[in-house]
Formats: sequence, structure tokens, C-alpha cells
Amino acid sequence: MNLILFLIRKLTETEVWKSVFRHGYKDTPRNRALQTISNVWLHLHPVKVPKHAVKIRYTWCLGGLTFFIFLYLTVTGVLLMFYYVPDVNRAYADMIDLMYVVPLGRLLRTSHRWAGHAMVITVCFHMLRVFLTGSYKAPRQFNWVLGVLLLVLTFLLSFTGYLLPWDQLGYWAIMVGTNMGAATPVMGYQGPFADLLGVKINNDVRFALLGGTQIDAPSLLRAYVWHCIGIPIIAGALMILHFWRVRKDGGISGPL
Repeated sequence: MNLILFLIRKLTETEVWKSVFRHGYKDTPRNRALQTISNVWLHLHPVKVPKHAVKIRYTWCLGGLTFFIFLYLTVTGVLLMFYYVPDVNRAYADMIDLMYVVPLGRLLRTSHRWAGHAMVITVCFHMLRVFLTGSYKAPRQFNWVLGVLLLVLTFLLSFTGYLLPWDQLGYWAIMVGTNMGAATPVMGYQGPFADLLGVKINNDVRFALLGGTQIDAPSLLRAYVWHCIGIPIIAGALMILHFWRVRKDGGISGPL
């Protein structure tokens, strides 16, 4: 026993150990603060939090749940990319193979789909909670705007994912959504001011979304790139800024 304690003491006194663990284990306010500040994961959190902030019913962990669902979607999305090719001649067949040939493929695809629905629900409830508790007020106005942008990006992630199976549900969902874009004021060729601004069917927002005037191969490729690369990168960057502003704005909002 003494030998073990001796070895532990020698190990903790080495320069290598001190370079990795810069503080001791003694439970003191200073060590607790250092634990938070020097940890790459915990340093986003404040050293001290109000007592009410740790109660689940105060936030229902909706922001954290949304973030972890986003991480789950990222992991399962990367795995799905191994079995899917964004080609109109292969997309639907790849989806069928994934469901009936690939081991655990049905579980992978279905859980990815339901996690996408769950993320839309949790982010909506998160925004509702923030609104009802007045957490958008000063000094959190900027963070509220970031939250609104992340809400829009969540909808866009769900929207672009619809087309990827290249089935009837996805085709008509994208048809309805892009036709709504065609009627958008200023940006759509069917919307107000289109004639005045020279907006045509081949240069409006619908054309930009589809890569053409009809849903075809360029539409599937654009949906794939935005769903798997573009929107997740933008959302991830905004999430980092969102978390940082939560910390700098004094943590989560005060009690009602």
C-alpha cells in the first residue's frame, strides 16, 4: 500500500503530470474554478451558476437537447453518406438497399429521420421557452437573433433532407416549397415587383434552389450539398457563437 502511494506521489510530482493537470484534487473554490477554466469542454460554462439554473424545470434542457440531437444527426448523417450517392439513377435504390440490405441500415436511417423531427420540435420549444421567460431582452438581443437564425437553419436542414430519398414524398414536398419561393416578393418570378426588377423564372430564388426550372439532377445535388455540408457548417459556427454569448451575457436568464 505504501509502495502504491509512493508511486502515485512520484507520478504526480513529474513535470509531465503537472503540464497536463495544472491543479490538485483538493475541494476548494480555487480548484473548482480551475477545473472549469482549464477544461476544453467545461470552459464554456461559467465558474458559478445561480442555484435556480440547475433545476431541470427551469429550462427543461431544451437547448442542450437540441445540440445533442444535432451531434447525433451529424454522426448518423456521416454514416449514411457511406451508402448514398446523390444521383437520380441511384438515390432511391441506395435508400432501399440501406433499408433491406445493409446491416442495421433501417435503424440508422429511421433514427436519423426521427432525430431530425425531434430537433425541429426541441428547437421550437426552446425558442418558445426563451420568449415566454423574456430571455430575449437586454443584454441578450443579439443572442436571440442568433437563435432565430439557427431556427431557420433547422427548418432548412429538414427541408433539404426531404428530397434526398428521391421518392414521391420528397419530390412533391420540394415542389410545394420551391413554388412558395417563386411567389416570394422581390426574389420570386411570381411575386410582387418581379416585373419591375426583371426577375424571371431562370434567375429567381426558385431557380437558385433547384439549379434549374424543374426538379431534376441539379436539384438533388444542391439539396445534398446544402444538407450535408453547407448548412451544418454554418449552423455549427453559429452554435459556437450562440454558446459563447450565453456565457458572456451572464448565463441563462433569471427566474420568472
